[in-house]
Amino acid sequence: MSEALPVVGRGFYYEDLRPGFRFRTHRRTLAESDLASFVNLTWLTEELFAVADDAGRVLKGRPVPAALVYSCAEGLLLPTMQDTGLAFLNATLDVKGPTVIGDTIHVESEVTEQRLTSRGDRGLVRFANKVINQKGETVLEYNPLRMLKRKP
Repeated sequence: MSEALPVVGRGFYYEDLRPGFRFRTHRRTLAESDLASFVNLTWLTEELFAVADDAGRVLKGRPVPAALVYSCAEGLLLPTMQDTGLAFLNATLDVKGPTVIGDTIHVESEVTEQRLTSRGDRGLVRFANKVINQKGETVLEYNPLRMLKRKP
């Protein structure tokens, strides 16, 4: 390759972001196979998630663990930090409502805090993330603090 081409899907650098900056991700529908794979991988064998029988369930539909919803949200957000994210430092997480098989989710994100590290060669950015289903309902909120690269 003789010329440097920009890479599609590269994430945001610290300088690309400011408090109040908002964006949303693509959507993803949660399938039965997602639930089965997640339960098998994590061994979250709670009958609520591991047994298909819905007799006596209050919730309409087959529920999925909030940990799966969070994991899918992080996957949807990956393009925003691909090659630029250095660390996930902390977050609080609040489940707002149920998610079931067949729900389609996306993430709406807003930068709420931004500062350089003490060394100044990278930055810390906090986001307010809302996971929203196809009905427009917020099902999960979390606020990760991430360490991001500065522009070269």
